[in-house]
Amino acid sequence: MKTRKIGAIIIGTAILIVIGYTIFKIITGREVGFQEVIVMGTLLMMFFSAITWGNKEEKDGIFIDEELGQRITEKSSKISYFILVSFILVAVAADELVNGTINIFLLATLGLAMIILPFVEFLVAKKYQ
Repeated sequence: MKTRKIGAIIIGTAILIVIGYTIFKIITGREVGFQEVIVMGTLLMMFFSAITWGNKEEKDGIFIDEELGQRITEKSSKISYFILVSFILVAVAADELVNGTINIFLLATLGLAMIILPFVEFLVAKKYQ
């Protein structure tokens, strides 16, 4: 079996364990904390990376260092940026609807998220000029 598949199976199993533990905590009435969310996010990130990118030694899949891999990374980064900004906008709107006030930190995060892409594009363009 290829290293990529073995890694995906191990990480997938770890994800299921963490999700099961989190569900157990919810059922028993305990608070789900920062650690569970971060561990689930990290494991999911590792899982998707393992199933997406190939291994040069085993010559399977798309390599992140190739031109196609770089193009995929560029395109997916921009798409995920806009999805994230949309989620933050929805969170600000939902916070105002539910609480009747606006969370200043969430609003500041939205403002920062809206300007970060154009600012980084400006810096990269300046590098090439």
